[in-house]
Amino acid sequence: MPLKIIEYDSPEYGQMIRLRNEILRKPLGLHFNPEELSREKEDILIGAFEEERLIGCCLLTAQDDGTCRLRQMAVNATLRQKGIGASLMNFAENIARDKGYGGLVMHARKVAVGFYKKCGYHITGDEFYEVGIPHYKMVKRLI
Repeated sequence: MPLKIIEYDSPEYGQMIRLRNEILRKPLGLHFNPEELSREKEDILIGAFEEERLIGCCLLTAQDDGTCRLRQMAVNATLRQKGIGASLMNFAENIARDKGYGGLVMHARKVAVGFYKKCGYHITGDEFYEVGIPHYKMVKRLI
């Protein structure tokens, strides 16, 4: 399963938008708007592929405090529990570390907290709601 950085506005990025929309947005009655997507130009876009088909993805967004924010983690629903998410996390952490970021932070959906804990993240703070569902802020020190 090749993992790679995706270029903004490439055909792979189009696949990424579709996968994220299907897994993360559509079930909540949400959709991406052009302004929201244009803010991703500076992000590090990461994809997991099966041949030419995107099967998982996430984004890294630089924060002002020397950390990166992991966002929009999605894995094809029919391919979960096969190590794709863990591989994406490891790849994203290595990229962030290589770029000099000291840690990763995320707003994890409550249903995914167990997965992120297995990857070494811990909760900081109380449950909060984002996009209408419960989340927790989670962090991991990288260096």
